[in-house]
Amino acid sequence: MSETIRRHPEAATLMSYAAGTLCEPLAAVVTAHLSMCEDCRHEVEDLELIGAGLLGSLAPAVGPAIRIPKRPLECEALTDAPVVERRRPDHLPAPIAQVYGLGFDTIPWKRLGPGVWHHRLELSAGVEGDLRLLKIGPGREMPDHGHGGSELTLVLDGAYADETGEYRRGDLQDADEDVEHRPVADKIVGCVCLIASERPARFKSIVGKLLQPWTGM
Repeated sequence: MSETIRRHPEAATLMSYAAGTLCEPLAAVVTAHLSMCEDCRHEVEDLELIGAGLLGSLAPAVGPAIRIPKRPLECEALTDAPVVERRRPDHLPAPIAQVYGLGFDTIPWKRLGPGVWHHRLELSAGVEGDLRLLKIGPGREMPDHGHGGSELTLVLDGAYADETGEYRRGDLQDADEDVEHRPVADKIVGCVCLIASERPARFKSIVGKLLQPWTGM
């Protein structure tokens, strides 16, 4: 794996992505991670070759064809794109920047609470789940919470830590329903993340539960 990026999607997540079955918000985060991580890009390429070989060996199915949806936010030449250098925190991953026309200096942040801002990213019509950029000030904590489904968090700048360890630029946390945590942003530089979830989080605190209908998280 990459020396600079230490945390990557789970094998099952990459397999679902390669098969085109990962839901849109989660696939968007994986696409952004692939633009930063050469190792995971090669792994997805291998998985796609294996899948193509298996499909080629199958006899034609009887009945209507099954349509595999195209992964969202997929750059036309993602496999040929240069890997993002980790020490450059002045730009968003190419798939996000290109699709949403954003840069770090043009994100229209909205305040969620003291030291926390967010910007929701639009998904395709009728798609469930949530995709957003989240900025957390130095030393700020997110409320303690669990998950109603899968949640992927990609660090774009700074760092955060929780019960599972530390995450820095390019690192991706792949959390499921069994993970309960309280992320804390780096005490000096804070953190900017791209976060996707299948379903709303399960907040433990009264404040988190009260704010959830307003934040949509």
